[in-house]
Amino acid sequence: MNGGGDEGAAASAVPLPALEWKFSQVFGERTAGEEVQEDDCKLKKSLVDSNLEMLVDLVNATHHTVDIISAIEFDKSGDHLATGDRGGRVVLFERTDVRDHGSRRDLERLDYSIGRHPEFRYKTEFQSHEPEFDYLKSLEIEEKINKIRWCQTANGALFLLSTNDKTIKYWKVQEKKVKKVCEMNLDPSQIAGNGNIASSSISNSPRKHLPNGGCSERSNNYPGNDFLFPPGGIPSLRLPVVSSQETNLVARCRRIYAHAHDYHINSISNNSDGETFISADDLRINLWNLEISSQSFNIVDVKPANMEDLTEVITSAEFHPTHCNMLAYSSSKGSIRLIDLRQSALCDTHSKLFEEQEAPGSRSFFTEIIASISDIKFSKDGRHILSRDYMTLKLWDINMDSAPVATFQVHEYLRPKLCDLYENDSIFDKFECCLSGDGLRVATGSYSNLFRVFGCASGSNEATTLEASKNPMRRQVQTPPRPARSLSSLTRVVRRGAESPGVDANGNAFDFTMKLLHLAWHPTENSIACAAANSLYMYYA
Repeated sequence: MNGGGDEGAAASAVPLPALEWKFSQVFGERTAGEEVQEDDCKLKKSLVDSNLEMLVDLVNATHHTVDIISAIEFDKSGDHLATGDRGGRVVLFERTDVRDHGSRRDLERLDYSIGRHPEFRYKTEFQSHEPEFDYLKSLEIEEKINKIRWCQTANGALFLLSTNDKTIKYWKVQEKKVKKVCEMNLDPSQIAGNGNIASSSISNSPRKHLPNGGCSERSNNYPGNDFLFPPGGIPSLRLPVVSSQETNLVARCRRIYAHAHDYHINSISNNSDGETFISADDLRINLWNLEISSQSFNIVDVKPANMEDLTEVITSAEFHPTHCNMLAYSSSKGSIRLIDLRQSALCDTHSKLFEEQEAPGSRSFFTEIIASISDIKFSKDGRHILSRDYMTLKLWDINMDSAPVATFQVHEYLRPKLCDLYENDSIFDKFECCLSGDGLRVATGSYSNLFRVFGCASGSNEATTLEASKNPMRRQVQTPPRPARSLSSLTRVVRRGAESPGVDANGNAFDFTMKLLHLAWHPTENSIACAAANSLYMYYA
């Protein structure tokens, strides 16, 4: 993505070869017969016996949908992965091949071509959010996790933020030692005939012993004489030995940031200063301090005085990865605004506006709907912004706001089907996007559990289609090679991926109910985690 250099040098440069993606792991994959647990089967039988088939369908549907993954996020090191689901649960996974090989330096020398691959394992899970009801607004607040963001680790503990539509929570996950009685200091030869050890030893002395050595009957001055020790002690008294050998992972909610959003929260993003974060809903962006949950500062407010004048809403927001004073947010009109917190307390004006001009004569009923940006991501160095609208991925250079430096067609074959997609509400699906740590590739999801990987380096024509399954390369499609061109010589570079027909490899129509909305790229390696319904698939290259 280097914008410098002359055109001749770029043309002579050898483009990077396309990555060969392989399946690594899957978590949560179920067969059709495993969707209903045993308890659900018993409930189902009782309901059928009561002629309540409609409730049976409701039980099955509820059981199935609460497990659908709704958020994925790697931490900065890439050693931990978090997922959230519609049931309000957060599940954590940890990297195991790093630990097995000693250090990350050793890991970097591993050759994945000889059969090794990145390995994660289940670490723990906890219930982050519960369903609520707002009685003042008569509004049901579902428990679905919208976003998860990792915070800085400290003292071996993991910290992360999770949010549903209204409430953000700050979690601390750490190992706690569990104390338990492991043994009694008994003499094995005396256990059998000892009986009640404490009482038998005390009963040998007919009188009650006082602390000063004297003897007396029970009195009000010494109500606990039965439990006082004789001067020489009781040699047969046994004490338990407590050990703390086992450790359990405990998740504790440290802060709850609530009652600050009138509309549904669509984004949270940590600041590079490690102390603050933002939360965004349809009309406002709030700035929080991690240690203060009682107040936040409203830094962006696009709500008009008259709601009838509302023309666009905020769809996504993210802090710059290195500059703590900069953030970007996208809108339903397809624009991205870069703002600087140093300009004013309320950022009514933007520093830069990234917006692609509409081609003459291309406007239709669906133009504004498909132009809405569902997700934005900064590159690791902060130089580029990746945005995803319904049909395309766009890569923007923050130093050039006239047009994107690259546009990638994700599923252009759906354009003739926009009317059908509008009828079944699929046109409003919010697909996420991600960049590789080196900034050379981008990825996003599509329908039929497909996701696409594009090369965005100068001269790259890489465009790979994979299926979220144990055989991802079954759907691999490569574009024919083309001459490399320098980004500096172009106002806009359009790279079209291989446009698949409306049927899959077997001639079956694409299933718009199977959608791959959520995915994340490992921060330092070519490894992708993506969610297909209730299953988490992981791939590497």
